Amino acid sequence: MKWNAFLVFNKTIFLSFYCLSELNLQARQWRFINPLKNIHLKRFLLIDDHVIVRSAMNVLLSQMYNSCHTDEAHDADSAISFLKQNQYDLVILDVQIPETDTLGLMEYLKTKYPGIIVLIFSMSPENLYAQRFLKAGAMGFLNKNAPLEEIRKAVDLLLNNKKYISNTINDILQNESTTDTNKNVFNSLSVREFEIASLLLSGQTISKIAATLHLSVSTIGTHKGRIFKKLNVENLLEMKELAVLYHL
Repeated sequence: MKWNAFLVFNKTIFLSFYCLSELNLQARQWRFINPLKNIHLKRFLLIDDHVIVRSAMNVLLSQMYNSCHTDEAHDADSAISFLKQNQYDLVILDVQIPETDTLGLMEYLKTKYPGIIVLIFSMSPENLYAQRFLKAGAMGFLNKNAPLEEIRKAVDLLLNNKKYISNTINDILQNESTTDTNKNVFNSLSVREFEIASLLLSGQTISKIAATLHLSVSTIGTHKGRIFKKLNVENLLEMKELAVLYHL
């Protein structure tokens, strides 16, 4: 068993370095194609709890932009610490970060730093999270499965103060403009209620959610009751079935 675990560990490390090598190779090609890019120093802040994701994006950005500096934060506290000391051209934020209220962090960033530009870079489904974060102030939502050219496109657009809308998000917006959005009962939830509902659906307990959102257990319980009432469900199992029905 120990030998198998050792092999799995080493395979994981190998694949991680292979991905970094591929990013490095393609980024070098981009830099060769665009030799006049990045005359001015660009500053990036990566907020993600996965070291390999931060490392890969760091390599990619450094190769795309000859003159740049990238700071890495693993949660809200470390991110805020960096923001108090520096100004950034672009903040790249994940959705699912342990012990971090990312939607609340997004709202805080736009309130505290109105001119900040944020790109959401996450594996979380766009149909569930994209519009919420875009409404909270993000200028783009990019899935981590996107090809490198799409990542480059998104970063370039935001650095030029333009929004990035993927084809998936564009389709969602078009469908909503031609159909009754009230058909999706989850749209009736407030931002906070939706956030708590998402955490409940992910399997987190009320006490865990309270700790993550820095709220009392009773407050989370109250929100849970309101969520169930708005969705017309009696328990968490019914809410999960409803979420499946709406492809959440």
